[in-house]
Amino acid sequence: MRKQIRLMAGIAFATAAMMAVSACSDSGSESSSDADTLTVYNAQHESLTQEWADAFTAETGIEVELRNGSDTELGNQLVAEGDQSPADVFLTENSPAMTLVENAGLFAGVNQDVLDQVPSQYRPSSGAWTGIAARSTVFAYNKDQLPQDQLPKSLLDLQDPAWKDRWAASPSGADFQAIVSALLELRGEDATRQWLAAMKENVRTYKGNNTVMKAVNAGEIPGGVIYHYYWFGDQAKTGENSNNVALHYFRNQDPGAFVSVSGGGVLKSSPNQDAAQQFLKFVTGKSGQEVLQTGTSFEYTVASDVPANPELVPLADLQAPAVDPAKLNSPKVTELMTEAGLL
Repeated sequence: MRKQIRLMAGIAFATAAMMAVSACSDSGSESSSDADTLTVYNAQHESLTQEWADAFTAETGIEVELRNGSDTELGNQLVAEGDQSPADVFLTENSPAMTLVENAGLFAGVNQDVLDQVPSQYRPSSGAWTGIAARSTVFAYNKDQLPQDQLPKSLLDLQDPAWKDRWAASPSGADFQAIVSALLELRGEDATRQWLAAMKENVRTYKGNNTVMKAVNAGEIPGGVIYHYYWFGDQAKTGENSNNVALHYFRNQDPGAFVSVSGGGVLKSSPNQDAAQQFLKFVTGKSGQEVLQTGTSFEYTVASDVPANPELVPLADLQAPAVDPAKLNSPKVTELMTEAGLL
């Protein structure tokens, strides 16, 4: 009888111990889904994303750790890390890096309540990620060197021999490669290959859009292809690198009127799915978009009906071509630009 009592007591103790272990395990699982900290691989401007992160933390109590890098660098890193990545969220300046990660099957998709905050033209048709901001392609030109009647009517005009040594770009940057991605999607491979071959003959290369603008401002080169916000940002400061520069918008659904969508996505491997979706909802919500509207990045708002900074040309007036961000192909662009001798 005593042996039976001891056996039953032992079974009861073991059962209680198993229940305690199970409870601890369940508790650990809960805490991992209710994140205290989100890891964001950030290829957007550091200052802009820091503003988003600080405001999100103030609202939710969830800390945000930013790991900063370029579109290409972080996109390739995520593909290399696969389902072992520590990232919860990926933010970019341009769409091609997002499609690279999407095509690797690494995104969890975006909740419908987040997608509903962003008009369809500013997010991919796949719903794997969403737009969070946008920037316009422009031709920045020196007002003393190029009268308006001599400006290129199309981005494609820059392949004409008359433009040899008269325009600049930063071909190694993700910004310019996104523009080439749009050209590829809109005009096809043959036309893009031809344009890049002519670009190799005509362009003067610099590293970085700011450097291109400075060269135009100094009269080193009459014009250059950049994104709009570099000019607006400099004008909001001293204007010392842009006072001699004006912006030409190609409009007319031209490839040069391309509006590049900055993206945000949640990694499928993230253990913090709910918090990661909350972060994207915040960035695309009214508070997050007002950071763009009133801040110093001068990028376009794209969500929650928040109007852009009033200094900017309205998005609707840019007459941008319709491009599905999910179809922008960075590996093919890299191949074509390498083939042309631009990378």
